[in-house]
Amino acid sequence: MKKIIIILLLIPIITKAQQNQDSIKVYKKRVLDDAEIDILLSYYTQNGSNAAVTGGIGTEDLQDYASDITIAIPLNEDDIFTVNATVSAYTSASSSNLNPFTGASNYDDDDDDDDDDDRNRDNDEESQTTGSPWMASSGASKSDVWISGVFGYSHSSDDRNRVWTANLSVASEYDYFSIGFGGSYTWLFNKKNTEIGFSGNIYLDTWKPSYPTEIISYNKTNGDLNLDFFEGIDILDQNGNIIDKNSINAWRPFNTDLIDNKRRNTYSGSISFSQILNKKLQMSLFIDIVQQSGWLSNPMQRVYFKDRPNFYIGTASNIPIYTTTANTEVFQLADDIERLPSTRLKTPVGMRLNYYVNERVVLKSYYRFYNDNWGVTSHTASLEIPLKIIDKLTLYPSYRYYSQTQATYFAPYEELSILDKYYTSDYDLSAFTANQYSFGIRYTDIFTKKHIWKLRLKQADLKYSNYQRNTGLHFDIVTLGFKFIFK
Repeated sequence: MKKIIIILLLIPIITKAQQNQDSIKVYKKRVLDDAEIDILLSYYTQNGSNAAVTGGIGTEDLQDYASDITIAIPLNEDDIFTVNATVSAYTSASSSNLNPFTGASNYDDDDDDDDDDDRNRDNDEESQTTGSPWMASSGASKSDVWISGVFGYSHSSDDRNRVWTANLSVASEYDYFSIGFGGSYTWLFNKKNTEIGFSGNIYLDTWKPSYPTEIISYNKTNGDLNLDFFEGIDILDQNGNIIDKNSINAWRPFNTDLIDNKRRNTYSGSISFSQILNKKLQMSLFIDIVQQSGWLSNPMQRVYFKDRPNFYIGTASNIPIYTTTANTEVFQLADDIERLPSTRLKTPVGMRLNYYVNERVVLKSYYRFYNDNWGVTSHTASLEIPLKIIDKLTLYPSYRYYSQTQATYFAPYEELSILDKYYTSDYDLSAFTANQYSFGIRYTDIFTKKHIWKLRLKQADLKYSNYQRNTGLHFDIVTLGFKFIFK
């Protein structure tokens, strides 16, 4: 009887203990407790003397203002929905020279007035069409806005050792539209000391092609140099003499074919491996495979051949100084637009090595080897050293080195040949080395004490970078970022 009474008395205790145990099993720490908002603002400015739009010479002056916002919203303990929006507004001197000519009445984008600029006057002529690869034009292509949106979803397993994601992206600019989708799977094991990840993405782009003024006008009129843009405009030879437009030796593009396949598709896959080696050292490896197909050339970019005669529009006296910044009044008519193979295979392989020196200093190193079937091989190495000055303030200087070999199809201005099947004078495909120096400062408050309305500041970053390429291209970029917790 006593045993029965004891058992009856213990039932509530056992039941309560079981309930507590069940509650422990059910409880899961949320992947993300509150919504997070990341805001990034940047200003970018560059210059150089190898603009691809003007055949490998000319100003590369460009300014870009960009804003980026990412919102991560926890749907429940396991799932997160993210939205990213980017707006980038730029002004480009080289892109403006898609139509470099000023003074042509039927192609003048925004000047209907009669101004006093001496560049548009020559001898007894009232007005003359001029242009230069070294000066920005007032054409419609001088500025544009790039807009993109990315929508993502991620799910974590109950033990937080497996995470899969899916994403959808859309982007648009004046000369192309892109839609993309992809996903990833990450597996953590060995007490989360080891991580393996797989990801894949597909981007389906469509060109809305823009061509150099002289190319599109020639095609539009079936080669009649007395119509459309060329009506009433003199064409000069290398010696500055006005040519007979009806002559068989007059200027004409080497290839009058324009884009026939307006698609550009990109397929990428990646495998990554990360391992915590000890309390101070962490290593990660990755390999990517990227396959592109479709129209991979840029229809805006001119090329000039060494084995074809040169023709110009503008002031004859500027022809001998054409390749110098002193040329402000003459522009060379294109021989063709850039033409490249319709497929490209890229295979980057890289690694990261992070070493924890002490609670104040961490060394973050990175190396990547890249190779593709266009003949480009490159090496990238970088080192960042975050230095914690106080608990909430970190400085992070960094250095990045880059070198690459020349693509098979590249040659500088007027060094390409009509015997080449593919050709470009885009210096992004040339051989070069580059150095980038950066310095950043970061404020971190894990307790988010500072707030604006319901936005609590978790982190703020200010970073400056300077980039120098041995071909002459250089840029500066300043970024300002904020991470808020929405409560």
